[in-house]
Amino acid sequence: MARRSYSLLQALDYVMRSESEDDEESSASEEEASSSVSSENDSITTSDEDYHPVPDSSSSASENDTETAVEAERLMAEKVGEAAEAGAPVAEWMSRSGNIEWFPTAEETMRYNPVPTSITPGPTLYAVARISTLRSAFDLFVTEEIIQLLCTHTNLHGRRKSYIGILILAGVYRSRDETTRGLWADKTGRAIFRATMPLYRYAQISANIRFDDKLTRPGRFSSDKLAAFRVLWEKWVARLPLLFNPGVDVRVDEQLVAFKASPAKYGIKIWVTCDVATSYAWKMEIYTGKSPGSSREVNQGMRVVLQLTEGLQGHTVTCDNFFTSFSLAEELLRRKLALVGTIRRNKPELPPQLVQLRQRKILSSLFAFTKTTMAVSYMPKRGKNVLLLSTKHREPAVSDGEKKKPAAILDYNRCKGGVDNLDKVVGTYSCRRKTSRWPLALFYNLLDVSAYNAFVLWKAVHPEWESTKTYQRRVFLEELGHMLVTPEIARRPCAPRSKAAAAIVAEIQQSESESEKRCELCINRRRMATTCSSCGKSVCKDHSAVVCVSCHPWVRTHTHTHTHTHRKSMYFVQTSNKRPFLA
Repeated sequence: MARRSYSLLQALDYVMRSESEDDEESSASEEEASSSVSSENDSITTSDEDYHPVPDSSSSASENDTETAVEAERLMAEKVGEAAEAGAPVAEWMSRSGNIEWFPTAEETMRYNPVPTSITPGPTLYAVARISTLRSAFDLFVTEEIIQLLCTHTNLHGRRKSYIGILILAGVYRSRDETTRGLWADKTGRAIFRATMPLYRYAQISANIRFDDKLTRPGRFSSDKLAAFRVLWEKWVARLPLLFNPGVDVRVDEQLVAFKASPAKYGIKIWVTCDVATSYAWKMEIYTGKSPGSSREVNQGMRVVLQLTEGLQGHTVTCDNFFTSFSLAEELLRRKLALVGTIRRNKPELPPQLVQLRQRKILSSLFAFTKTTMAVSYMPKRGKNVLLLSTKHREPAVSDGEKKKPAAILDYNRCKGGVDNLDKVVGTYSCRRKTSRWPLALFYNLLDVSAYNAFVLWKAVHPEWESTKTYQRRVFLEELGHMLVTPEIARRPCAPRSKAAAAIVAEIQQSESESEKRCELCINRRRMATTCSSCGKSVCKDHSAVVCVSCHPWVRTHTHTHTHTHRKSMYFVQTSNKRPFLA
């Protein structure tokens, strides 16, 4: 028997017609009996006292509209259930917009077959090949090109990454709300800050740091509100997907960078795509608002999700009700992506049955299906329901737990915390300092996200590192901060006045002199790691020369002392006395 589809009004008319046909036979016999009684009473007249006029139906129609609609839907639901049990055709549920057909059962819904992803989750081969130390993992995000850009526009040469190291160490010590002067104080501060650079030098860099050419900014700002930070931001964002492949589940949400307010009531909004398993920030986009002279953007949530998931295939995208829509779910399916997200109750693509709260039991779930989409309305308490749209779940599955939550909602709860967890871990050891310049606030957030992403890469490459400690990220940030400030401390010409800071400078400079040998023939004592095999002196390239085994007689007579030497080995010769040494 072919299945027929009915709209809401057609189904109600079908139910009413079936009831009226059953009553026709009984009403016919009653009319015959009443006709004889009415003929006998034809002579009886009614007086004015016995007359009661029928009230106007239009006066009470507005009061009974809601009750009539609820009763009609309840009656229709009962009849639809009885018809489905009896094998009769099930009526469809039409959306408010009238262009989407929903069904209360999943008989017409196709099975979901996820497309296998072509990438392996975790760090890319490009990242793995370049990670050897904690600092190398951080340098993959804050590259030398970005540092050079800062130095060019700030016009402060030297002391480049040591400034970033101070910011990271300040975040490790949770001194975000502490004054800068207090960090350098003898009693309340820490010696590592005084050992790295003087307070006035740090304040000078903070006041003059720039991220673009200030002279050409007005012309660019007329068409780009992010002109003061655009170049550096684009260079940094391009590296995020280059270093990590997200897992099957990704989360799209917004991040609010606090600016001129604490807590973050106001700030700069950033759209973020995170890996659910690790909270790695895979793609980010700053929201700059409406462009000058343009109209209000329509379907902004759909545009953001499609842009931030570009390049993914076979993944499941989780988002909240700001982004979710039926058109977004269809477009993601075309791109071989699934969608799981809450949806607002005023969306025109939903059927009215899912939004209705009356006659609903607590902890009950009501499902609606199309061929590729499932919508569910879960009622956790009286007067409130949760609406969710999914292209991944195609069956009305409900958990056996106490709350009887649908499987789609449990899956959403598992994946919804990707960006929220990123905000939490970044805020715990944030290097953010109080500032009235929004580009600097974005730069602080860039450093926080870079440090966390570097930690994710480091743990993926070295899972056994500090595995017994529960505060691994704090140890990572502390070691990273020390690695960034150590070169500046090692080349500091004079020791600070503080005894504790002077002791740190002396210790680091002594260890550096022992580990890294310097050229003994240079006036400025340039660092060099090669040693003459004959005299044992440390020399640089300017005071050495390269010869092969067959050219120098001393090498030919002493090759038996070097077991790894062969005919085409290359040797360095000290240019001052022409004696060779092995590189």
